[in-house]
Amino acid sequence: MTSRKVMGIETEYGIIARNLDVSPSVASSILVNSYTDDGPSLRVWDFDRETPHVDARDDGVVAGTHPMVEPMMANAVLPNGARYYVDHAHPEYSTPECASPGQAVIHDRAGELVIEESMQRARLRLPEGAELIAYKNNSDGKGNSYGCHENYLVPREVPFGRIQGAMLAHFVSRQVFCGAGKVGVEVPRQGENRPMFQLSQRADFFEEEVGLETTIRRPIVNTRDEPHANPALYRRLHVIAGDANMSEVATWLKLGTTALVLSCLEDDEFGTGLGPVDPVSAVRAVSHDITLRAAYECLDGSMRTALAVQEEILARVTSWFGRQDVDPLGGEGPGVLAEWSRTLELLGSDPSRTADTVDWVAKLRIIEGFADRHGADWDDARLRAVDLQYHDMRPGRGLARRAKLRRLVPDAAADAARNEPPSGTRAYFRGACLARWPDKVVSASWDGIVLDTAAGLVRLPMDEPLKGTKDLVGRLLSAATDVDHLVEMLGSSAVVPVESDPGW
Repeated sequence: MTSRKVMGIETEYGIIARNLDVSPSVASSILVNSYTDDGPSLRVWDFDRETPHVDARDDGVVAGTHPMVEPMMANAVLPNGARYYVDHAHPEYSTPECASPGQAVIHDRAGELVIEESMQRARLRLPEGAELIAYKNNSDGKGNSYGCHENYLVPREVPFGRIQGAMLAHFVSRQVFCGAGKVGVEVPRQGENRPMFQLSQRADFFEEEVGLETTIRRPIVNTRDEPHANPALYRRLHVIAGDANMSEVATWLKLGTTALVLSCLEDDEFGTGLGPVDPVSAVRAVSHDITLRAAYECLDGSMRTALAVQEEILARVTSWFGRQDVDPLGGEGPGVLAEWSRTLELLGSDPSRTADTVDWVAKLRIIEGFADRHGADWDDARLRAVDLQYHDMRPGRGLARRAKLRRLVPDAAADAARNEPPSGTRAYFRGACLARWPDKVVSASWDGIVLDTAAGLVRLPMDEPLKGTKDLVGRLLSAATDVDHLVEMLGSSAVVPVESDPGW
């Protein structure tokens, strides 16, 4: 029996400081601090239990220590349970844990609103004429890439090798519907044709099939074994092989299809043979062909296009889903399957008909329209500027907002999600504690919070992502008069004394 899927998105935004002589790191800190200085937020992230250097292929052997953290960089937890911080000189918004792809899309959209408001607040603090501009894209046009990472909770008992095989098949081919589109190539291969436009912003930056790194020698399947949950029961699939989508439907499909593939393989019903023989070459070949006709050799000996691979993946997942009593996507499974099928059918017959849902198609239409109006050819620098403006997060400036993309999230729901955590995961407990007792929450992480009580610092472990929900703890939080009362009601078995000062 497959498990309920818990998921989230981490988005690193590109940033430009206009008329302001600061480094990207400082610019990113100004942006984050401009938002978190007002209203409840927590400035201390608890790194104590993080293990980014544990490799899933090494049976839990620690290959390194805690990440180096720059103490001057902004790092905040918000009352909606999200994390908003500076990562590798980029502002990053990590959604709270969500129990369905639709909920994750709402909180991804809330992250966009946080970025928008951050830019507006920052402008009021900066010298006249200075401005910080954020872009929801994946490369700076100079050979540097930054990520939009997905995260999925997976039972520990599922062999990582099984995950690896299915994910290579899916990640190489899914860019046909979740690629964000890009003008040109930044990291060309010798002897390779250089397309004028490609499906994905990230495809050219992958150098390995499988690996632990995220910023160098990027792998298509990342092996970081950092569950942010009970490590005996869970692993977290940390996905770095994806673009930052402006289309809400593309984000929903990206999350929903991947979660369904994971659920199918948990039951060991996904099968084999669909993975590419040469994944790194295949992921580039697929991205470089906007006709969607590029074929690559699969492990079963067949030559297939990415569309054909996706159609087979859809068929396998649909067959499996039809035998399930419980929907691992919390009721959204049938909708994801229907939209997945519709999108693949349209891409196969007339890709232009997906311009309201698929980012690369919408962007290509805008760029071709600009080129026709202005007589620009593909090496015209203005086309790269139009590409970038598609991802511009300033209200009224981003071209994606004018592309008539189909919306899934009402504005009111996205705005509410800036301050309200998802009710169906432990993010509810984290966010509610911070909103009610901001001066008593000393630090937080995904799997716990530290409270300042009359008896000293105590840690409340939250190793189960589907506990700490509104249904389970809502009444308890409402009844608690302060953190001491909360700890008393939870009982001594639910808290861990913090005996030494870890530097908070």
